[in-house]
Amino acid sequence: MRTVKELVNMQEPGWELVADWMKRAKNRVEVLPKDQARAEQALYETQVTTRSPMGAVVYETGGILIDDGWIRILGSGSARLDRSLISWNLGKSMNRVGESPSFLLIADDALGGFFAINNGEFGPADSQKVFYFAPDNLTWEPMGIGYSEFLNFCFNGDLTAFYSNLRWQGWQADVRVLDGNQGFSFMPFLWTTEGKDINKVNRRAVPIQELWGLYMGSKK
Repeated sequence: MRTVKELVNMQEPGWELVADWMKRAKNRVEVLPKDQARAEQALYETQVTTRSPMGAVVYETGGILIDDGWIRILGSGSARLDRSLISWNLGKSMNRVGESPSFLLIADDALGGFFAINNGEFGPADSQKVFYFAPDNLTWEPMGIGYSEFLNFCFNGDLTAFYSNLRWQGWQADVRVLDGNQGFSFMPFLWTTEGKDINKVNRRAVPIQELWGLYMGSKK
């Protein structure tokens, strides 16, 4: 595994590109502060250089919140998003640091939807492209975009259209007080006929880990 010194690219830092994208963002973007020690550890575990947008996000941020935390892009971890990109993948896409996983979780949302890069798990046709696990139908859906394009989707995409019928009245206030390690659990479940109207289901904040287990188990 390469050292942190080898992974930090001072000549062509990818963060300059990501920062420029954020300046032009149409959606609300908040960069969470990083802790240097955690940033170095997270970069080492990820083994991606900071020349790439992914390496830059991991090394330069504690994570990035979109639309007041509706989407949480994983970085090196922060008080409000206390998990790094690799620590979140352990026990899900990989069992130990250094493995080459068949998919890599990169972000999630307040619904308990998950974004992952395909490295064979979802077939060879969309390799290195982002898939979205939708809690309203329990399927991994191809987005047809890579990591850099995913960042731009978060910064400038029409999230209202993407989450059509999945944002309830007053969702902004609920999401603002949600911890980055939580998501909303819905009853009836969103994939059932009774759960199709998001404004009529009951919801409560639960650990995002609990939602991962629930949805992956229900999918099986």
